[in-house]
Amino acid sequence: MTKLALRGGEPLRTEPFPTYHSIGDEEKQAVLEVFDSKVLSDFLGAWSDKFYGGEKVRALEQAWAEYFGVKHAISVNSATSGLYAAAGAAGVGPGDEIIVAPYTMIASATAALVYGAIPVFADIDPEIFCLSPKSIRKRITPYTKAIIVVDLFGHPADMDEIMAIAAEHNLIVIEDAAQAPGATYHGRYAGTLADMGVFSLNYHKTIHSGEGGIVVTDDDELAERVRLIRNHAEVVVGNKGTANLVNMVGFNYRMTEIEAAIGREQLMKLESLLIPRIEAADFLTERLQIFPGIQTPVVKPGIRHGYYLYSIKYDQTKIGVPRETFVAALNAEGIPMVSGYVKPIYLEPIYQQRIAFGTDGYPFTYPGYKGNVSYDKGICPVTERMHYQELMFTNICHAGIGQGDLEDVVAAFHKLYDNLDEIKESQ
Repeated sequence: MTKLALRGGEPLRTEPFPTYHSIGDEEKQAVLEVFDSKVLSDFLGAWSDKFYGGEKVRALEQAWAEYFGVKHAISVNSATSGLYAAAGAAGVGPGDEIIVAPYTMIASATAALVYGAIPVFADIDPEIFCLSPKSIRKRITPYTKAIIVVDLFGHPADMDEIMAIAAEHNLIVIEDAAQAPGATYHGRYAGTLADMGVFSLNYHKTIHSGEGGIVVTDDDELAERVRLIRNHAEVVVGNKGTANLVNMVGFNYRMTEIEAAIGREQLMKLESLLIPRIEAADFLTERLQIFPGIQTPVVKPGIRHGYYLYSIKYDQTKIGVPRETFVAALNAEGIPMVSGYVKPIYLEPIYQQRIAFGTDGYPFTYPGYKGNVSYDKGICPVTERMHYQELMFTNICHAGIGQGDLEDVVAAFHKLYDNLDEIKESQ
């Protein structure tokens, strides 16, 4: 048997894996066109013909709406801004609760706090890691106003059931599809499955413009409220004649012409950048599912997974080695693998200490809030089990990866399984 690198042997691989690059000559030419126009942004924070932005911004929004088959696409300067604007457009405010995911980038929960609402964390599905409809139902109270659902790692959430629950209780649903552009759910694109959807154009997403985001909806009123929040609503609503002033405090969430030009070129590449992710993930799944104690990504019927990350569930009882030791052994062989994902959001200091705005604990201490939310450890047992015991992931499934790279991953698993006793001795 070949000695493990973790025990002083030669690593299977010494070269770093290829990094992901999706920017090419098309984006460069698009940026040069913006430079030649001498217009880097064409927004005006007042009710005028420039309230909705410049030529490139509008072109991206039109292209995005057509691509995803939605009525409205509104560009913003980040998906975080998009989530905040969507929550504001939904009319949430102090005293309300928003059911949110505990195992994702923190902004989807912070979107509640921005408007003085209280995030209520539901647990995740143990197979696809998105919000569990069953847990959502248990978290609904008379104070629930909205649900923010995340398509984690690129697999859409169980949206039909979630939307049915929302309809029963008259709730707005916001779908965070930052990690799932191009993924599909029974023939429909992720991000288009809720009242509003939010996409990310952050630099490490499947397609990107450095920073940026898009909010989509088929609802005319929600779309216009997102546009107002994006661009200094409070100074626009008077001249525009907006009657509903709830949350019409605006921000500068505007996208530049350069970002929009890059984003439009990236959108045109989406399918060609997504297919290699799926092919790489399918190869790994076919080769890794033979190993006992390893569960490769679950893809539910009718779903096309976006594979922002390739996730694996690890069963220590079947392998006999702690997950952290196994991951360390893979890393020593030159294979990038990470234990867990992000710490459950409710365990962050902002929730454990209940301090957000000001010194008195607002919005957690807001007198008008009549609910009783818990952020204790144990409130989302599946999330905690995934994070602290079972989940591990790699980010190598992308358009820059080669067949040899994928074969090295498989070879490393074979090497580790052939030497499990040696791994145990290293503990």
